[in-house]
Amino acid sequence: MAESLVVSGTSKKEKYESLLPQIHALVAGEPDFIANISNIISALKFGMDFFWVGVYFVSPAINPAKEELVLGPFQGPVACTRIGFGKGVCGASWEQQQTIIVEDVKQFPGHIACSSLSRSEIVLPAFDKNEKVMLVLDVDSEQLATFDETDKFYLEQVMMIISKCAGQ
Repeated sequence: MAESLVVSGTSKKEKYESLLPQIHALVAGEPDFIANISNIISALKFGMDFFWVGVYFVSPAINPAKEELVLGPFQGPVACTRIGFGKGVCGASWEQQQTIIVEDVKQFPGHIACSSLSRSEIVLPAFDKNEKVMLVLDVDSEQLATFDETDKFYLEQVMMIISKCAGQ
């Protein structure tokens, strides 16, 4: 496998269109979900030059009656380890079962600041075979208003790859 992914093109759309086939190739034939998630996250981090990208898995908390998000593979600065249902952008995406784009994290009620350098964010849920959220993909930028409908469209395609890797 190549040491690094080459993302050609100058527009965001062109970069995603170059990156998606490379992500497909990274996971083709690899049965291990964590290995695949790790490579997908690295491809997104370096292919799109994101500040932070990672996943949070829905996991039973210490109290099994209360689930929470638990940090999974990521690329970037140290992150929050656990996030409650409905808390912050990740918890809100999980609760609402939809993609959330935040242009300015300081304007998002209840935003959890794992890094003070993060300025904007997009969070996308992935669903299991029972239509329950199994994880969320969290992508942060150091710039305001980085994410838009182009990111949503292509990152939702990445979420389909992630669901396929999970056997969903």
